[in-house]
Amino acid sequence: MRTVSATEASRRFSDLLDAIEAGDTVTVTRGNRPIAEIRPAPHRTGRDLRSALTEVSPPDDRFAADIADAVGNLTHEGADPWAGA
Repeated sequence: MRTVSATEASRRFSDLLDAIEAGDTVTVTRGNRPIAEIRPAPHRTGRDLRSALTEVSPPDDRFAADIADAVGNLTHEGADPWAGA
């Protein structure tokens, strides 16, 4: 982990991003007080999505009817939803 001041982070932002991309976590300080922690973004895959979806219950019997009701509530293109408000 690396610590930099907000001023240094601002002046060397490209270098900071390079370090983060390489796997570093950076703490940004202002007046010797930590204000942010920047780390590499997690890499997600289709396998991660499939795994997450296995923990979600399948739609219930009302799901199709709920979708149909929602679609039925859509207005036609060009209609002003605020007319008469």
